[in-house]
Amino acid sequence: MANPISVLNHAADNIRILAASSVEKAKSGHPGGAMGGADFINVLYSEYLKYDPKNPEWVGRDRFYLDPGHMAPMLYSQLCLAGKFSLEELAQLRQWGSPTTGHPEFEVARGIENTSGPLGQGHVFAVGAAIAAKFLAAHTGNPTFAKETIYAYISDGGIQEEISQGGARIAATLGLDNLIMFYDSNDIQLSTETKDVMTEDTAAKYRALGWEVIEIVGNDAAQIRQALDAALKVEGKPTLIIGKCIMGKGALKADGSSYEANCKTHGAPLGGDAFVNTIKNLGGDPENPFQIFDDVKELYANRAKELEAICAERYAEEAAWAAANPEKAAAQADWFSNKAPKIDWSKCVQKDNDATRSASAACLSVLAEQVPNMICASADLSNSDKTDGFLNKTKAFTAGDFSGAFFQAGVAELTMACCCIGMALHGGVIPACGTFFVFSDYMKPAVRMAALMELPVKFIWTHDAFRVGEDGPTHEPVEQEAQIRLMEKLKNHSGKPSVLVLRPADAQETTASWALAMDNMATPSALILSRQNINNLPAGNDYCQAAKGGYIVAGSDENPDVILVATGSEVSTLVAGAELLRKDGKKVRIVSVPSEGLFRQQPKEYQQSVLPQGVKKFGLTAGLPVNLLGLVPEAEGTIWGLESFGFSAPYKVLDEKLGYTAENVYAQVNKLF
Repeated sequence: MANPISVLNHAADNIRILAASSVEKAKSGHPGGAMGGADFINVLYSEYLKYDPKNPEWVGRDRFYLDPGHMAPMLYSQLCLAGKFSLEELAQLRQWGSPTTGHPEFEVARGIENTSGPLGQGHVFAVGAAIAAKFLAAHTGNPTFAKETIYAYISDGGIQEEISQGGARIAATLGLDNLIMFYDSNDIQLSTETKDVMTEDTAAKYRALGWEVIEIVGNDAAQIRQALDAALKVEGKPTLIIGKCIMGKGALKADGSSYEANCKTHGAPLGGDAFVNTIKNLGGDPENPFQIFDDVKELYANRAKELEAICAERYAEEAAWAAANPEKAAAQADWFSNKAPKIDWSKCVQKDNDATRSASAACLSVLAEQVPNMICASADLSNSDKTDGFLNKTKAFTAGDFSGAFFQAGVAELTMACCCIGMALHGGVIPACGTFFVFSDYMKPAVRMAALMELPVKFIWTHDAFRVGEDGPTHEPVEQEAQIRLMEKLKNHSGKPSVLVLRPADAQETTASWALAMDNMATPSALILSRQNINNLPAGNDYCQAAKGGYIVAGSDENPDVILVATGSEVSTLVAGAELLRKDGKKVRIVSVPSEGLFRQQPKEYQQSVLPQGVKKFGLTAGLPVNLLGLVPEAEGTIWGLESFGFSAPYKVLDEKLGYTAENVYAQVNKLF
């Protein structure tokens, strides 16, 4: 039954009071947007969003993704009304050890579906989640996923971020009618009004892209309700509700005049008498603002009862499906367990002396057959980044058909990555996405967010070095490996390396690397792969040792005079150089380090056994020398790497010109003696 508008308005004012008070006590934060968005989020949570307060992990729940993370006070205040946060916790906004962090951090138990902060990414997480729901509906038959609605909340800033174009295009192209996005169009930014930086007709833009667009007064509960009712009936396309909201709604200045629609309320406490006047204006007590009104308590108590009935009906429906489909039900439970899938890697047959991108294709082919809840994506490069190894065993998603498992993202690397993050956030699927390594630059903000949320997204990056050759320096990654390997050194909040980075040395080590990536369900994984063919490592090499991150390659000499260290394709160059050194009577050890992060997790004794102190060392990297600095200390040897951008020429010519030959390895090592 619909609630009285007066009660909804009172609840929204309650959210405004709590949000403004949290910021005031913290002496920092963003009250204005939170106050403007209170009406929408209150109507959504009190009447529309379907979730189980007692079982926050319920797989069939509706999900709400907040894009503007600076509006955290709004979300925390709303979740407080719903029983997920206490008033005391609201009063600890932005403080050490408090769950009410400056921007929301992913915690489903608290009702927070995504970490948000970098504008634009949050609503694309919602696009990915909507894709995951469509996929699960098609692949399980469980009716709960077809009833699931994904809600997103975006601001003027998010609309301006370029990623919004990619997210909107994909959502429309795939006909994601399970996605409803609210655009808080308040025309106010941190330092300007929006008219100073944008003149577009946003409604026309989204209509042109293929969205249903509904325009309302964003602070009118009746209009919000009507818009949501209409959006839930839309078929075949996503819906954008544009709500013209008032920044700082209800706010008054110290002199009692209106403080609404003012940039100053965006990113700072209201302060002093302005705060006092605002709280009084909204019906609160400035001396004791952290309270929930009695009628608002009743509103959410009634909603809890409604949700109990809704969930009981949905659970019964799911149980009936599970009883009729025990194998699918067991598979679904496994998919949502966050356990690594069981894979028979013996089915992966590699070609000798193959490019590691092609070796990755062989792995992906096996994964497509053995991991039914895996979704692979490519940014319009599937036949070049070799994600077509996966695609050839399935088909791409299209509007109305999610029976396949491949996501063609188009030329939109950041958008693709955020969609895959959204799939992982939804749960039940294992996403992977591919592009050229040099274009990982576009994806870095998303990789960071995946790392923060500890999501097991698999990033596939091919064309890993200057050996891209004729395409020239724009396509030749040099500094990219150093950038991503920094993430191995950066710990997440669980104390683990924030990203597992793997650069395999040959085709067989690629299989071992993919096995490690698929076993890793605790963090993102990145595979860095070659365009060019690479000679196999010596016969008898124990690739199982790749699990240790770094190991001694077969054929190495005991008690070496020098240790040669590399990752990826450079290991084979070291093997060739070692042959020349041995002709001079030198004893040589070769060490492959696909993941320094994994290597540093091994016991110190093992690390010392592979790279003992006091032995001369030579490192070879196709990137910046700093890639190997932790493995080849300056006092013990030297590193040959690039110190400039690449050049346009056939890769074998570049090998000669840049010193990536057996002969140069021989020459440089001899300088150590």
